[in-house]
Amino acid sequence: MSGREPDIQQRLDRLRALCAADGGRLDLLEAALALSVLHSHGAADLSPFRQHVASMTSALADLVRRRGAAPEQLAEVIARSYAYRGDTDSYDDLQNADLVRVIERRKGLPVALSILYLHAARAQGWDAEGLAFPAHFLIRVGIDGARHVIDPFHDGVVRDAADLRVLLRQVLGPDAELHPQHFDPVSDRDVLLRLENNVRLRLAKREDWAGAAQSLERMLAIAPDRPELLFEAGQLNARLDKRRAAIAAFQRFLDIEGNTGDSALRRRAQALLQELRRGLN
Repeated sequence: MSGREPDIQQRLDRLRALCAADGGRLDLLEAALALSVLHSHGAADLSPFRQHVASMTSALADLVRRRGAAPEQLAEVIARSYAYRGDTDSYDDLQNADLVRVIERRKGLPVALSILYLHAARAQGWDAEGLAFPAHFLIRVGIDGARHVIDPFHDGVVRDAADLRVLLRQVLGPDAELHPQHFDPVSDRDVLLRLENNVRLRLAKREDWAGAAQSLERMLAIAPDRPELLFEAGQLNARLDKRRAAIAAFQRFLDIEGNTGDSALRRRAQALLQELRRGLN
């Protein structure tokens, strides 16, 4: 065992603890910072980053006291006063999905920026949640009974239905239309999974399978019982010849799936499990 493995395990345990709640709300800021520490594999003093976000939240509270509550004030503080923006120049840079680096660079992916917007909005007592809008992460903020869709990647602009239709057609094609499911809320757990999945997909694209497996381990710390994550963990660990880890992942997948879900996928997991177990003998 290498000297840093116990430290990584402690950091994974910290992330698991932050994501252990059964309810819909998690401490998104702390969980995203915990992910950043796992990305870095080095000592990280998070206090400057917490203080930075606290200052931003305080600035928003002061603006609300002076002018009254309005969704545009999120952009006034985060995008204009603190200069956060979407990274359109190097979108696929891994730093864009690492909240510590996003704070340092003042730019990132839609979901990473959204965590800052959600935290600031909730600190004002506003109802704020991520949305299941296709391909481009948006948030919805409720203030005094009115609900507003906000686009953190594009300077926190408040989007109306016409804007959203244009955005949707850019993603899904010229005939796409808005549907109610595009405005379904997503859980905080899924916000964090989406953040880390950006890392996993980029590492897999580079064929960095060891890095992708570590990213998947972080995703399983966030959501330990997601069958699709367990199945992929089994596949990745088998690819890396980590047989015991692969066996554990496939067995957990089968335990959770039981007799439900995709029967072809269950048979595939059972076959892979048998093959891996024979390889241990």
